[in-house]
Amino acid sequence: MPRSSQQREPLDLALLRVLRTRGHQPIVETAVRRFSLLGEHGILWYTVCAVGAVACPRQRRAFGRSAALVFGSFVANQAVKFAVRRPRPKVPDLPPLVHTASNRSYPSAHATTSAAAAVGLSEVLPPAPVYAVAAALALSRLYLGVHYPSDTLAGAALGWAVAELAP
Repeated sequence: MPRSSQQREPLDLALLRVLRTRGHQPIVETAVRRFSLLGEHGILWYTVCAVGAVACPRQRRAFGRSAALVFGSFVANQAVKFAVRRPRPKVPDLPPLVHTASNRSYPSAHATTSAAAAVGLSEVLPPAPVYAVAAALALSRLYLGVHYPSDTLAGAALGWAVAELAP
C-alpha cells in the first residue's frame, strides 16, 4: 500500500535533520555554501559547456546539446515548481544556511540541472567526475537546509528524464 504524504514527510524531515546535523563545522559550511553557488541556474554547467566548446571544437555540438539540456531541464523545473508550490523546509532549530530567491522547494533546480548536465556531458567528458560533481551539487542543497531529500530525488529524476527524452 502506498504511503500517504503525511507518512512520507516525517521521513523526509528525519533525513533532512541528519544531513543538517552531521559534518557541520564552520569551514565546511563556508565551502559548501560557495560550492553550491556554482549550481545557481546551472551556471557551472554552462561554463563547462562553453569552455568545452572552445577547447574541443570537434565536440562543440555535444557541448551545445549539453547546454541546451541544462536550459530545458531548468525550464521544466520551474514549471513543476510553479505548479506544485511546495514550500522550503522550515525547521525551527535548524534554519537554512543560505538565502534562496524563491520559497519553492519541489523539485530542486540544482539537482535537475546537474542530472541533465551529467547525462549530456558524460558523452564528451569522463562520466565519473561529472556525475560526482552533479551529485555533490544536488546534495549541497540538503546540507544547507533548503530542500527536503524528496525535492532532490525528484529534481534528479526530472533532469535525467529531460536529458534522456530530448531529441
